[in-house]
Amino acid sequence: MKVLLLGSGGRECAIAWKLAQSPKCNQLFIAPGNAGTSAYGQNVPIKVNEFDKIALFSKEQKIDMIVVGPEDPLVNGIADFFAALPDAPKVIGPSKAAAQLEGSKDFAKGFMSRHGIPTARYQSFTAAQYDDACRFLETLQAPYVLKADGLAAGKGVLIIAEEEGNPKSALTRAKEELKEMLNGMFGAASATVVIEEFMSGIECSVFVLTDGEGHYKILPVAKDYKRIGEGDTGPNTGGMGNCSPVPFADDVFMQKVEERIVKPTIAGLKADNLKYKGFIFLGLIRMDRDIQQYHAGDPMVIEYNVRMGDPETEVVMPRIQSDLLDLLEGVADGTLDQKTLVEDPRTAVTVVLVSGGYPGAYEKGKVMSGLDHPLFTQGVVAPAENAEKSILFHAGTALNAQGETVTAGGRVICVTSYGNDRNEALAQSMRGAELIQFDGKYYRHDIGQDLNKF
Repeated sequence: MKVLLLGSGGRECAIAWKLAQSPKCNQLFIAPGNAGTSAYGQNVPIKVNEFDKIALFSKEQKIDMIVVGPEDPLVNGIADFFAALPDAPKVIGPSKAAAQLEGSKDFAKGFMSRHGIPTARYQSFTAAQYDDACRFLETLQAPYVLKADGLAAGKGVLIIAEEEGNPKSALTRAKEELKEMLNGMFGAASATVVIEEFMSGIECSVFVLTDGEGHYKILPVAKDYKRIGEGDTGPNTGGMGNCSPVPFADDVFMQKVEERIVKPTIAGLKADNLKYKGFIFLGLIRMDRDIQQYHAGDPMVIEYNVRMGDPETEVVMPRIQSDLLDLLEGVADGTLDQKTLVEDPRTAVTVVLVSGGYPGAYEKGKVMSGLDHPLFTQGVVAPAENAEKSILFHAGTALNAQGETVTAGGRVICVTSYGNDRNEALAQSMRGAELIQFDGKYYRHDIGQDLNKF
């Protein structure tokens, strides 16, 4: 098969690494890709939302399958675009209507409400309903959760808690922030704001692959670390690291996830006639206190995403022993039930190296070194051969005019390692993180350490 993968981040680098291992993959293209993806296929200078150019390239190269990495082209309707073309490649990703599960928080909450999927109590409001929104806030307790309805580059969620020494109460500040959001804090994304009850607990990411025919596979569970600082302090980022498996996502917890969340989600997609072939990201929280009719220890849905997460993909892909392209072929053909998913029993830990200043202002173009150290695998190496080495998944990298790898983003590169447990895998990734050098490099040292209590 000839495959075109869309995207340019660490997620796409990990997917490219996995796809390139498949004996079914005759040729792999990545559009636009980054400095790392070129080790697994051919980078193509086409942006993910340039549908006409993607279609022309696919026709010229006789592409069999398009795998969509990021959410933007999905929300913009790339699956529908190709479905309307004659002899078009198969697209791994939901329809535009189904992609609203990520593209609209209000749509997603309505979907969960209709299909009895456990989530926080909520209401949605526009600027004309500001007074009603304030009255709803008054029925809740701090912290208050305000979410921009649309895509806001991961920055559209505010959590307002009581602050010691602040003369303004959390409720007063929540009302003020709400007015700012409705008045354009996040542009059109916050023309509608979802207010929801705060859920307290510990989070994890569950990924489901579905073929649109009611069949699904639950992929390895991961835990993301969003905050910039050690001990989960400081501002949120796109993700500073990840680990898989997750000890509290045991058999009992995952049975609840499957029965209460996964199955109703798959059934709900069919009931609502939402065409969905691809990955579903379930952002879950394991409750540490009772809320509504749910109890401590129960899973509840924070959000849906309609693609793989980043940097979760950088631990999930290494823990899939099965042929990813074979699984995706089952997705495209509606025969996922005939495919087998095998998980690697080892632990994987990813540490993300970021540019100095991130998630605020940062400089690009810093020359990187150490990428060719013997500790790192080079090219396509199957998971079983990686026991004593780490895998580098490029995120924000590029090649300069001299052919040197340079930084090109806030999150620069991910170091992923295997281990018999989290501490062993983290120690290996720490060795890798130390070897890579670029001006302003920063990374966290405590990924997965909060899970030792489990």
